[in-house]
Formats: sequence, C-alpha cells, structure tokens
Amino acid sequence: METPGSQTSLHRANLERVVRAVRMAGSLTQAEIARTTGLSAATVSNIVRELKDGGTVEVTPTSAGGRRARSVSLSGSAGIVIGVDFGHTHLRVAVGNLAHQVLAEESEPLDVDASSAQGFGRAEELVKRLIAATGIGQDKIIGVGLGVPGPIDVESGTLGSTSILPGWTGINPSEELSGRLGVPVYVDNDANLGALGELVWGAGRGVRDLAYIKVASGVGAGLVIDGQIYRGPGGTAGEIGHITLDESGPVCRCGNRGCLETFTAARYVLPLLQSSHGADLTMERVVQMARAGDPGCRRVIADVGRHIGSGVANLCNLLNPSRVVLGGDLAEAGELVLGPIRDSVSRYAIPSAARQLSVLPGALGGRAEVLGALALALSEMGDSTLLDSAIPASAPAFT
Repeated sequence: METPGSQTSLHRANLERVVRAVRMAGSLTQAEIARTTGLSAATVSNIVRELKDGGTVEVTPTSAGGRRARSVSLSGSAGIVIGVDFGHTHLRVAVGNLAHQVLAEESEPLDVDASSAQGFGRAEELVKRLIAATGIGQDKIIGVGLGVPGPIDVESGTLGSTSILPGWTGINPSEELSGRLGVPVYVDNDANLGALGELVWGAGRGVRDLAYIKVASGVGAGLVIDGQIYRGPGGTAGEIGHITLDESGPVCRCGNRGCLETFTAARYVLPLLQSSHGADLTMERVVQMARAGDPGCRRVIADVGRHIGSGVANLCNLLNPSRVVLGGDLAEAGELVLGPIRDSVSRYAIPSAARQLSVLPGALGGRAEVLGALALALSEMGDSTLLDSAIPASAPAFT
C-alpha cells in the first residue's frame, strides 16, 4: 500500500513525471527529460529503463548537439488518440499514436449547422473507418479531442452561443460523442485547438505566449499563456471577433454593432466582391485571385488585415504575447494580409507591447484544429492509465 512520502509513492510520482514530459513533447532525449522534470540524469536513466522494459516507452538512437543520444517516446502500441474537428462546412478526423505520429486522417464536406445528430453520426462513421484502416483495435483508444466552431460553456458543457450553431442548441458535444464511441471525449472551440495545434506542431513551437487568430465564418482567438491554453472562468476567453470597432457599424449576430467580425468574417467580406466576381465566391478563391494580382481582392484583403491588426493591437496591450499566428484561409494570402496587420499593430499597440511581437502565418493550414484536437486528447489523458497497463499490480514495491 502506497503512503504519502514513501519511497513507493515518490518513485511512482517520478514515473508519472517522466511519462508526462514525454507525452507532451512527443519525444525527448534523456538529457531533455532531466532538464524538463528536474530529476537527476541517473534517476531518469533508471526510470527510462524501467518504462522501456514495461513497454510504455521506446528508445531509439539519435544525436543532440553533435553527440550521440537516446530519444525517448511513448510506445506506438500503448494506445491511440482521436482528433475530431467540426467546421461549419467540413468534418475532419485524425488518428494518432502517443508518440505524436498521425496514423490516418480524412476530411469531408459537411453542413455542421444543419443538424447535430447528422454531424455526430458522420463523425462516428469516419472515426470507425479510419481506425479500421490503421488495423488497430478500438479498445486501444485512450481519448478523443473534439473541436467545435463556437465557445463551450464550462459549467454546462454546451455551446455558449446558440446563434453560432442553432442546430446544436442544448447539445453537450462531449457526452454525445462519448456515448457513441464509449471513450472519454474532451471538447474545446476551434480557435483554442488551432492554437494548441500550432503550439505543439506548427508556427508556435518554442514559445510560451501566443495568440492564434482564426478568420472564417466568424473570428476567434486561441490564447496561450505560459504554455497553457487560457479559457477564462466561463470558457469564452479569446472572442476577439466581438471587439467593437465602430458603434455605428453593421449589426453583428451577437446583437452589437460594428464588431471586428462584421469587418473581417467571410459572411461580411464576400458580398463586397460578389457583384463583380460572382455569387459563388469563396474566401479561398479571393486569396487566390489576390495573389494573382486582382486589385479588388487585394484591396479587400488589405482592409481585412488592417481591421484584424486593430484587434491584435488590443491583445498586445492586454496580454503582451510574443507571437501571433494567423490561421484559416486568409493566412494563405501571406504578406498581403500580414503586412497590414503589422501596420495596424504598430499604429495602435503601445511600443513596449509590440516590440518583441512576431506575426506569422499558420504552418498547419486547415489541419491546425484537428491536430490541436489530438494534442488536447494527449494533454488530458492520465499518466496513471499508461503505467497501470504496463506495470502489473503484482509487481514488487518500488525502491
């Protein structure tokens, strides 16, 4: 029986500390594990050997700083996680292992706004199809990360705004998908997951404070503070799209006038060009034409960039992030949109808040949210589950 402060409980805590460090990073050398956990090199070496013998981790030769080293990652056979991303017009699912490797991924068009039942039914089918394609049993699923295009109320677990997904009113996304798949489901909004995806795999790697701005049918921001997603007590932190730019501006779906969203989201921007460029115009097409030199599309994208920059300047003054990552279709415009964003930040942010800021396009494109969902599942899973499955209950007490 483990007692607080005993050698057994201390060793168990050290095991979990090492597993947690490797799980969050994907792979680390033993020297990196020692620096991350604060454990001695000898302790890390002994723990890695024990975890390797138990099948929890895999160790492969590598090099670090020109020297031979050993890379430690969680075993590919230890389990899998699922990422599910609901956009307003698409469903994307990915299957990954605990070593941060994507094993299978697929996307399909879907009108998510129409019916939650239809959306979850399609998600269940796609998850099961991808798992079958990997040849891994469904019993190996440890957790699922789920992204939805709207804020989640932390108290009820339901969407915090019925105007965003009216067909999902009263639905608890986590409970709905968990009931279908029979495994824990962790849910967050798409902007937070985009931030998490870029933080772990993309343009946010190596930084501790960033804002991920997603511009699509709406505008949202995922905020990372000291390496952690910041959601706020109600789960609605990052609703940058509802910063007021003009009190006499267009009426927003939130009921206010002149929100940032009314000057930047696709539903408001595309009508500016449809009379001259066709009624079936998409933001992706606008970006393509702008890059090809179309003057109207270039002007609209520049205007959108300046408005986004005003919102980013507010974030800089309040939170002082070191990096802003732009996601969504608009990020493909490159400097056509990033330049105007930086211009507005320079104009409206106080110099000390913007001095060390870098504004970059997302590195993951449309995959940011589904990879963020994988990262969410990896971050929420318990290390005890991995250890209990690898170390028999009858094993002798740790010394």
